[in-house]
Amino acid sequence: MDKILVSACLLGATVRYDGRHNLLEHPLLARWKEEGRLVMACPETLGGLPTPRPAAETQSRFPILITSAQGEDFTPQFLAGAEATSDIAREHGCCCALMKAYSPSCGNRRIYDGSFSGKMVSAPGVAAHELIRTGIPVFNEYELDELAEFLAARLEYSDHTALAC
Repeated sequence: MDKILVSACLLGATVRYDGRHNLLEHPLLARWKEEGRLVMACPETLGGLPTPRPAAETQSRFPILITSAQGEDFTPQFLAGAEATSDIAREHGCCCALMKAYSPSCGNRRIYDGSFSGKMVSAPGVAAHELIRTGIPVFNEYELDELAEFLAARLEYSDHTALAC
């Protein structure tokens, strides 16, 4: 059965920058958890950042620069966390990921623009980007239906492939 990498905060782990979580209570997630399909990871803590920690945003993508509002450079920790997250996904054979929207690590479509004003830009966070780069599709908590469709299509494809053999 396909494994799904999930941002730890969405599973209730208190790893957010402010020491809280983003627990996502949804029947699909509960079913996947019961089936043993979920692999939990927090790129930021994997990269060595403490909880709580200052909020961080991506200042620049090329070259990558992620800082706090006070200018503290967290880029090395974010990059290390992205690599560790990708390693975990690969080690567990994850076919996809469910990650926290808008996070400088986990956001799959949009992240904060670096001004600490709530403005967004169309870009993935560093961990989401690393997963996508290695062929692992990333969904966010607002895309659970799309994730379920992706998993159903994979199952249907594998069933047809098995029948053809």
